[in-house]
Amino acid sequence: MLFTVIMKKYSIYLSSIFLFFVLTFSCSHDENDEFSERVKISFREVGNQLLLSHQDSTSLILPIIALKPSKYRLSFEEELSFEPSRLVSLIQTNFEKANLPEHYLVEVIQCIDDEVAYSYEMSIDEESTIIPCMSRNLPLGCYHIEVRFTRRVASLMNRKTILYGSTLITFLVLLFLIYKKKQAIKTKKQNKDYIKIGSFQFYQNQNKLIKEAVEIALSKKECELLAIFVTNPNQIITRDELTKRVWEDNGVVVGRSLDTFISKLRKKLSADRSIIIENVHGVGYKLVLVN
Repeated sequence: MLFTVIMKKYSIYLSSIFLFFVLTFSCSHDENDEFSERVKISFREVGNQLLLSHQDSTSLILPIIALKPSKYRLSFEEELSFEPSRLVSLIQTNFEKANLPEHYLVEVIQCIDDEVAYSYEMSIDEESTIIPCMSRNLPLGCYHIEVRFTRRVASLMNRKTILYGSTLITFLVLLFLIYKKKQAIKTKKQNKDYIKIGSFQFYQNQNKLIKEAVEIALSKKECELLAIFVTNPNQIITRDELTKRVWEDNGVVVGRSLDTFISKLRKKLSADRSIIIENVHGVGYKLVLVN
């Protein structure tokens, strides 16, 4: 029931959050699709120019495979041989034209045993760029060329972190709103659960008085006596009735206990001079509330 109330009250807020996540994931998905297409087109052109440099204008370039969100494979129908420097130059030129990330790792994989025949790493920072043995031709053979965009992976991870973090924050906010609502209902219920006595709030079920945010504890007997008085304001309550209702019903009667507890009550109510517990000599006591 409480959860339903919260959902209704904060439906606009929750709808906005939901829309944010839908748009974010949707945009992220569209962005990934567009990036993947640019990589495949650019990578295929690299393969085409490699074949042309090998004097091969007829054999096929196999479909570019996305191994992971940021890793792609280029494969050929026929065996080929090429100089690594040519591969480095073609990839760099075509990736720049396609406006692809400048941080990537390239590996030439031998089809026969999946061993790396050649590899290098490119970075926008020249000191981090590693391109070994560019002048040594790779022998004629079957090769897969794989490229992995290193910064692209980090970007995707950051995006996921943001999304997961936002989801967690949203969940915590919702829990906080539910908690606050529950506390407000509890406080409201408590506020209805008191009797007004002058400037005091008397919480009979909680054995306490509150005056201007100051809490005054009452013993069980004090609470029972005050409850009798507030239900009969400005009326004389006999000693016998007070004794019977507070003590005798519990099977115990103590001679001077009534006077002692009345004295304690007067002291606790003394902060408000409009509240007086009068001693009606020889009869009992009366709670007088002065307007």
